[in-house]
Amino acid sequence: MHFNYDWWFGSPYDERTEEAKRRCAKGHFPDLDPQKFDEDKDYQTFYNAMEARTILYLRDGFSYEIKDVISAPGTTSFTFECMPADEAYKVGCFVVTVPFDDIVRVEIFAVHPDEKPEDMPSIKGFAGAQGPPPPGQRPDERQGLRDEHEQGSA
Repeated sequence: MHFNYDWWFGSPYDERTEEAKRRCAKGHFPDLDPQKFDEDKDYQTFYNAMEARTILYLRDGFSYEIKDVISAPGTTSFTFECMPADEAYKVGCFVVTVPFDDIVRVEIFAVHPDEKPEDMPSIKGFAGAQGPPPPGQRPDERQGLRDEHEQGSA
């Protein structure tokens, strides 16, 4: 799949965001006939209150949470405001531009604010200096790439 300009600014991104919300709401109302979603007041109230988080994964191993998609001229790169994971960076604004070709995966997580997990995942695009990963977590693959690059240039 190519996450090109048309994917983000045409209908695919919006369609997948709505699909994530629809599936989340459907799971909350499993006994409701899908033909009646538009008529059911409780379903509509729940659906309209939902939030969607978009996580962008890049070829180099970095990940970002998109706070806002920015429409910028040009069709070779994607510009967005990033949601910083580190508390110290939440006072400012990060605007990130990446080539569309570097985007390898997009995840959209839909959730109702009343059901939102307290411990949201930290996106490693803006993680600070990292020590060894906690037990059960996967290590940062980029460290191995940096070590290989540094050895090759020494």
